[in-house]
Amino acid sequence: MEFIGTFWSLVPPIVAIALALITKETYTSLFIGVVVGALLLAGGNPVDTLNYIISGQIGDGDDAMPVGFINAISDSSNAGIFVFLIILGIMVAVINRAGGSAAFGRWAASHIKSRRGAMLATFLLGCLIFIDDYFNCLTVGAVMRPITDEQKISRAKLSYLIDATAAPVCIIAPVSSWAAAVSATAADLDNGMSGIQLFISTIPYNFYSLLTITFIIAICFMGFDYGPMAKAEFEAYRNGNLGKLTDEARLENDRARLWDMVLPIILLIVFCVIGMLYVGGFWDPEAEGFGDLALAFGDTDASVGLPWGSLIALILSFIYLLARHTITFKDATDCIVTGFRAMVPAMLILTFALTLKLATNALGADVYVAGLMQNAAAGLFNFLPAIIYLVALGLAFATGTSWGTFGILIPIVLPIFSNDPTLLTIGIAACLAGAVNGDHCSPISDTTIMASAGSDIHHVDHVSTQLPYALTVGAISCVMFLIAGFVQNWLICLPVGIVLTIGTLFVLRATVGKKSYEDLKAYEAGN
Repeated sequence: MEFIGTFWSLVPPIVAIALALITKETYTSLFIGVVVGALLLAGGNPVDTLNYIISGQIGDGDDAMPVGFINAISDSSNAGIFVFLIILGIMVAVINRAGGSAAFGRWAASHIKSRRGAMLATFLLGCLIFIDDYFNCLTVGAVMRPITDEQKISRAKLSYLIDATAAPVCIIAPVSSWAAAVSATAADLDNGMSGIQLFISTIPYNFYSLLTITFIIAICFMGFDYGPMAKAEFEAYRNGNLGKLTDEARLENDRARLWDMVLPIILLIVFCVIGMLYVGGFWDPEAEGFGDLALAFGDTDASVGLPWGSLIALILSFIYLLARHTITFKDATDCIVTGFRAMVPAMLILTFALTLKLATNALGADVYVAGLMQNAAAGLFNFLPAIIYLVALGLAFATGTSWGTFGILIPIVLPIFSNDPTLLTIGIAACLAGAVNGDHCSPISDTTIMASAGSDIHHVDHVSTQLPYALTVGAISCVMFLIAGFVQNWLICLPVGIVLTIGTLFVLRATVGKKSYEDLKAYEAGN
């Protein structure tokens, strides 16, 4: 137990992440990370190590920390997300088998005439689906794959657009599962401000999310890429190699129409929102959230509400497509197996990642990080927003969880700035922004895994292509939090950040992105 609460608590995820990036093999890398965590918890004892890998707990009573694969899978929240993944996989399989995806692709080909238009359409849809990041990743991926494929946009670029409009958009949306989680963590402040009020006040200072949106729009209009993404895009429009994980041919059906895809997606969105409100007590007279939209989202449980709503949407979609005679009952039931199989890689990676998180939590990563934060507070007051941002980024990258990161750091940050409301807002914003940035970069992040599944791409390919983009915005955001610690006015800081982001992109286009820019221009000119 000598490793608990020390730097060693971060070693298992660091090992897993390093191996994944070096070997390009996700499953083995994550499993080795789990084994390293179990070895540290067991102090090298082989029998205890095996026990901690499969199932077990650290400590006794209410303070016991569960570890192992069985505990990760049996957790009700995780099980709910697995069910949601399966239902989404079945929904996509049914729509594809009925010919809805092909019909939507034909419509998109006649209305969206350029790569830029397809990327911006993906971005806008991602911004519109701000309720939950899991829901965002899988829904946007299912809808936009036919459109981006038609315009020869790589699945790597699609997965980046999905991931960059999932958590970064949810964390600045006052009505979302993320807002609810932050509000609950920061509730009961001494200054009389509610958790949701504090969350809303952080939005203008959440530089990573806001500058990511700026980055996406700018890079779409500027027409270039850099790093591994440039290679993936060149392969897509030059050789037609989109980087798909599977060969998902869209099935043609003369009876299929645009609405055969659009209506199921609308049903999915509507009933998932209703499901989250229902679980949050919006229609329960005895619940705190009765009749109050914000409170209902604050009290909801996405792992219950999303499966609840998606199951109803799936049943109604079955009925609609059967009534339209675009699919037979046998084909529809066959899609249950097809959809489940399509989600197996994502569920397997998610299982490894969740098990690794349990080991990291049991090793006391939160205790170690809390000590770092408290030591940094003395004598570095105005530098603290930038320090908090970097600590949150590192913790989220190592553990793969935004929610876990701000759950650890917000209670530490609150007392540090208790006498300075402005710096409190900036400090909490830095915590949220750093958590999202680290989550966006991490190969073991559940949101990153969902984005890979939604775009149907190898997980490591998604991570390696989006990492330079996320780090670029992350570096600019760190500079902005350093400035904000002294200027403390978002009306000055945010415009400076936007100008700095666009200026950085112009420099990148003239240097490392020059060949990509010239290649794309030649492709668009037909050469």
